[in-house]
Amino acid sequence: MQQLIDSGEMPFPVLSIDGICWMHGEFCRRLPDELLIIRNPDTGEEIKMIPGQLRTRHVKVGDHIAPEPKMIEPLIVRFAEGYSFKMLSKLQKIIGVGASHYRLTWIHPFFDGNGRVTRLFSHALLRDLGIGSELWSVSRGLARNVSDYKRLLAQADQPRRGDLDGRGNLIQAGLTEFTTLFLTCCLDQVTFMEGLLKPEELLNRVEVWCNEEVQMQRLPKGSWPLLRETILAGEFARSQVQALTGYQERQARTVLSSLLDCGVLTSPSPKGKVRLGLPIEIVERWLPRLYPAVR
Repeated sequence: MQQLIDSGEMPFPVLSIDGICWMHGEFCRRLPDELLIIRNPDTGEEIKMIPGQLRTRHVKVGDHIAPEPKMIEPLIVRFAEGYSFKMLSKLQKIIGVGASHYRLTWIHPFFDGNGRVTRLFSHALLRDLGIGSELWSVSRGLARNVSDYKRLLAQADQPRRGDLDGRGNLIQAGLTEFTTLFLTCCLDQVTFMEGLLKPEELLNRVEVWCNEEVQMQRLPKGSWPLLRETILAGEFARSQVQALTGYQERQARTVLSSLLDCGVLTSPSPKGKVRLGLPIEIVERWLPRLYPAVR
C-alpha cells in the first residue's frame, strides 16, 4: 500500500473521504477473507467487513466510544476541510499531520484496520507536504514506540480539564503531547535513515563508481551526468537526455539504454520518466552503511 502511495497511484486527495476510503479498500483487498471477519467480543456475533465501507454500527475501543455511524461522514468532511485550510502555514500543516493522525483514529471510521489506514494516511499526507519520502516511514517510528503511541492516543481521548485546557470537548494537552510524540518519531526516522545513507557523500561515491565503470568500458562516456541528475532531481524526462549528456540524439539514447540495461536507472515504461535504480550488486559501493557488517 505504501508503494502505491509512493508511486502516485492514489486516485483521490489524501484529505478527502474518498481518499481515506480508498486506502482502507485497497488495504483490505490484500487481506485473506478470514481477516475481514470482525467478532463482537460481547455477543460473539460475526460481521463481514466490506473493504472501503464506512462503519455502520457503534463500536467501543478500550475506553473510547467512537462517534455514532451517522456522524462519521460529516466528521470526515469537516476533518478534511480543517486540515487543508489554505490559510495554514507550511509549519502549521506539518504539525497538523500529527494532530490529524490522532483525530482520524478518534473518528474510527471503519470496523477494523483504522490504525493501519491512519498510518498510511499520515505517510501520504507527509508526502503531499513535500517532506515525506519512500526512504523513511513514520509507521516504523511509531512501531518502535508502540507503548507510548497507544498510551498517548488513549490519553488524548480524555475530556477537557477546565477552561484553560483548549476550546474543544477533548483534552488539549493530550493532543499536544501525542502530536509531539508523532513529530519526534518522524524526526527520529529521518535522522536514522540519513545516518545509514549519508546523502552528502552519495554523489561522490556514485561518481567514483561510474568513472571506474567507464574506464573498464562497462559503461559509455556521458553516463555520469544522467546519474547525477537522478540523484539531485529525483527523476528526469527522456527529452532531457541530449541536453544532459551534450551528445546527439542517437548517442544520447545509447548512453541511456546502457544505464537502463544494467539497472542503475529505471523507468516504468519505454517513454516514462527515468529514476535511479539500485541493483543489488552495487548497493555496497553506493550505500556502504545500509547493511551491518557481517562478522
